[in-house]
Amino acid sequence: MKHTLPKEWQRVRLGDIALKIFSGGTPQSTKEEYYQGNIPWLNTGEVKNTRIYQTEKYITELGLQNSSAKWVKIDSVIIALYGATAGKVAINKIPLTTNQACCNIILNSKKAYYEYIYYAISNAYLHLFSLASGTARSNLSVSLIADYKIPLPPLAAQNNIARILSVLDSKIELNNRINKELENLAKLLYTRYFVEFNFPNEQGKPYKSSGGAMVYN
Repeated sequence: MKHTLPKEWQRVRLGDIALKIFSGGTPQSTKEEYYQGNIPWLNTGEVKNTRIYQTEKYITELGLQNSSAKWVKIDSVIIALYGATAGKVAINKIPLTTNQACCNIILNSKKAYYEYIYYAISNAYLHLFSLASGTARSNLSVSLIADYKIPLPPLAAQNNIARILSVLDSKIELNNRINKELENLAKLLYTRYFVEFNFPNEQGKPYKSSGGAMVYN
């Protein structure tokens, strides 16, 4: 169900607020000289509603020149066109290149704030995914993304909305890191206590296993 937009908001095409929208390319995989370089190359599987600080693979200048891969400037918005992550979005915090399954949006900063656009597209994930599922090849396309409409408030409001959501994202990311560290600690203690049998006794001294028998240090 569509809601009435607040006053001064518009519903705009992504193509109308972008300086450029384009996909990337993949250097020929059999050419070893095209890979293991120093140019970050983003695979669509890495686009998971997140910010990109590094990529899993890197290509060479020769690989870049001999493929459809193109440089994507920092703080662009990248949408996965197909594959398991179709419809998901990312912001690149480093200049990088991408494969052809990524739609790269370089925004007009006078019209749109990249963080706001990132959140607006993230919010539209289910709709974008349904559009991909509704096509013959279960793919999105650059032209479909360019025509896709999102709600757009004035620039100042975009910044305020993005700032609030970014703070929440940072807290969620911190909590996830803490949870991961606690999970790793629990695994370590489980191994120490139930595999190595190295745990404190009532006097605070650690038990040690010795050929299956419990001994004190």
